[in-house]
Amino acid sequence: MNKQDKIDLVVSLSSKLKKAKSLVLVNYVGLSVSSQQILKGRLKEVNSNMVVVKNTLIKRAGIDAGISKDVLTDEVLSGQTAIVISEGDAIAPIQIIGKFAKEFSIPQFKVGIVEGSFQDKDSLTKLSNLPNKDILLSQVLRSLMSPSYGLIGVLQGNLQKLIYVLKEVSTRG
Repeated sequence: MNKQDKIDLVVSLSSKLKKAKSLVLVNYVGLSVSSQQILKGRLKEVNSNMVVVKNTLIKRAGIDAGISKDVLTDEVLSGQTAIVISEGDAIAPIQIIGKFAKEFSIPQFKVGIVEGSFQDKDSLTKLSNLPNKDILLSQVLRSLMSPSYGLIGVLQGNLQKLIYVLKEVSTRG
């Protein structure tokens, strides 16, 4: 890759990082090319992509994009690093990486930024184990609706008892 190609790559990557709702750095050592293609396909389904770039270029693009120094340390940017960028749902690609890692034991989280806040390896692992957004919303809705269903059941029960008593009285009299 010549110097101009590297500059163009850094500019392109920097603009993607600025727009991203989440970005996650992963260690992909041992990930075969075919597995990498499978992972990229799954990420593409949730409007995310995985980019494999030299660590120095990731660092330059990150600095240009204004990413925190906590993410761009030499310790984080060592070894084989891929960056997963999401412009859509911030959590979905993390969940995909987590599920993929359970299947293949690769890749492993390094650090990330989700909705503007720094996430370490443990936080990313916890986020990857959360249910998806639709399930979480349905759980919240169910929790909000359950008291009203209980109230309706109690009120209907009393109404049914009243009807039963009136039927008994009418049959006797």
